[in-house]
Amino acid sequence: MKVLLDACVLYPTVLREILLCVAGQGLYTPLWSERILEEWARAARKIGPTGEAQARGEIALLRANWPKASVPPHEGLEARLWLPDPADVHVLAAAIAGSADLILTFNAGDFPRRTLDEEGLRRDSPDHFLLERWREAPEAVAGCVAEVHAVACRMSGEEMDLRKLLKRARLPRLGKALAG
Repeated sequence: MKVLLDACVLYPTVLREILLCVAGQGLYTPLWSERILEEWARAARKIGPTGEAQARGEIALLRANWPKASVPPHEGLEARLWLPDPADVHVLAAAIAGSADLILTFNAGDFPRRTLDEEGLRRDSPDHFLLERWREAPEAVAGCVAEVHAVACRMSGEEMDLRKLLKRARLPRLGKALAG
């Protein structure tokens, strides 16, 4: 399954690291566009003066680790597409150009199901998507979450409650399933 990752799911570090680890386990193929990566870098300015520079470093690593994930836009594709928020048309265009099956986003309202159906696409939230991957391959997903949790604890210098960490990453149902 090919999944186009919207900028809003790439920007939070914990969520991104879990998603990419799960992709690394072969449970899906991640896609994005250069414009999506640029949106992530600009959004990272919100965390302070070093936010964008840190994001650009992470993006460089992402490109190195996933060299085939970046989808170049097709000439004129955006011009024929419509979404409620014109600023999101490039995301839909990238999904179509990459022959994605799914757009992973928190912005469900910006990607109406009828419009996506016309293009042979679906959308999903990260929490539902990862919960489904966990149901398919519980050990692989749990291992990814444990790995990201360990790194988060090491970087913060303290033990962090897994369920709270996942809730902050907007993955409450996955957290409940793993704590279950």
